Amino acid sequence: MHESWKPFLESEFSKPYFKELSNFLHAEYEKKQIFPKKAQVFRAFTTDLNKVTVVILGQDPYHTPGAAHGLAFSVPDTQPIPPSLVNIYKEIDSDIGKHQNSTGNLTSWQDQGVLLLNNTLTVEAHRAGSHRGHGWEIFTEAVIKYLNETRPHLVFLLWGRDARAKANLIDKQKHLILESPHPSPLSAHYGFFGNHHFSKTNEFLKSHQLPEINW
Repeated sequence: MHESWKPFLESEFSKPYFKELSNFLHAEYEKKQIFPKKAQVFRAFTTDLNKVTVVILGQDPYHTPGAAHGLAFSVPDTQPIPPSLVNIYKEIDSDIGKHQNSTGNLTSWQDQGVLLLNNTLTVEAHRAGSHRGHGWEIFTEAVIKYLNETRPHLVFLLWGRDARAKANLIDKQKHLILESPHPSPLSAHYGFFGNHHFSKTNEFLKSHQLPEINW
């Protein structure tokens, strides 16, 4: 984890809810196949807090072997591009031109200050949503509140019901909130396609003299 997150994370890790979550996760990793690997659970927080300009909030990690590596919507270079990310790339292509990534690895976005955060940071193999309700949601809310308070002029991309539920934690006078349905094939045609979130993000960043994202 990046040093810039240390005060926040140390504070959260000491709270009762997180201790209960840690006990739950310890037992889960002991008995079951859980994704991502332990060492990658907090990979989103290797992003320098002081450089974060965009927050993309996903749901939970990919639950198929080899896919989840700690960044929302992202997969390692060797993995097939997941359907939701295929649709994200389609929207980028339609909105601003050709997307820049040749694989499903979004590390290049992270390097530019995009925080790729899931609402739930772990999942049991082949059981989507299996780690909901065990404390991760409390943690994610705390992250959003902390970003809202400590960072100026952020863009929050909230895709899907779980992410959009966090909108009320964000100061709309200070930050840009962009909401739409999730890019999943089940919902992308109900408003994700055509949302122009990538051009809107860059327009907002440019208006505040911040570097645009090379999507």
